[in-house]
Amino acid sequence: MRVLERGQKMSLTRKDKILKLIVEDFIKTAQPVGSHYLLNKYDLNISSATIRNEMNQLEKDGLLEKTHTSSGRIPSTKGYKYYIENLRDNTVDEKIKHELKTIFDSSSSVEDILGKSCEVLSNMTNLASAVLGPGATDERLVNVQIVPLNNKTCTAIFITDKGYVENKTFVLGEDTNVQDLKKCMEVLNSRLTGTKVNELVEKLQVIKPVLSDYMTNYAYVYNVLLNTFYEFSKGRSEFYGKDKLLNQPEFESDASELKKLFELFENPDYIADMLEKNKSNLLIGDFDDEFDDVSVISHTFNVV
Repeated sequence: MRVLERGQKMSLTRKDKILKLIVEDFIKTAQPVGSHYLLNKYDLNISSATIRNEMNQLEKDGLLEKTHTSSGRIPSTKGYKYYIENLRDNTVDEKIKHELKTIFDSSSSVEDILGKSCEVLSNMTNLASAVLGPGATDERLVNVQIVPLNNKTCTAIFITDKGYVENKTFVLGEDTNVQDLKKCMEVLNSRLTGTKVNELVEKLQVIKPVLSDYMTNYAYVYNVLLNTFYEFSKGRSEFYGKDKLLNQPEFESDASELKKLFELFENPDYIADMLEKNKSNLLIGDFDDEFDDVSVISHTFNVV
């Protein structure tokens, strides 16, 4: 088989062409692919016996696997990786390019741009897409700001050095006012600025007694802050197009597989750890045994 360098254009060998057809057909149907099926559907100018011989060789090379329920073949993990690296079509539909360009040329916030881009990717692939935030050990608190809404209500805005913004609205009791809350936030900025996100909860617990010097109803504010910092320390993620997985053929007769995948969505830290562990933008069969049939394509980028 030929290995194509990035950007290099070369006609496919017969074996590569057959593998490409099998992978793409299996992605669409989730059904094993046989030689007669390939011959009839794609009108290949070769005999069924020749196709079988090539498929046998692809199986020997570890790129195809034979199922127990039919004479057809399915792509192996190695076969998927070979397809991604050498056989897939790298062109992008002009309509998709225009949609993405429109999003990036807009004056939307970073969060809006990421969200809309993920929606486009999900629609383009008919799969789920996600944004995973930075790890709690690599991110630090930069500032806490207070925006008064009225005499008894205000919004606290928490900003990190990775561009992440979280806001919480405080509804204060009769014995507390916005000015007292502002003083508490000044204490937070003086004590917590530069603190790693995963250490905020612990440090807040240490300075809890100090807050009582500024507010009578400090316990309520403390609990809101504690919950906010706890959310900070968790893996931040947004998933798009999860419902599209319902239309994938491999899940039509196996709801347990879909449930397993949704459980993975609930654990973004695990996904991030696997991406970091493998140091690869392409994970196919690289997860632990429970998710060994899950594939993820990723890209890392900075927003600040």
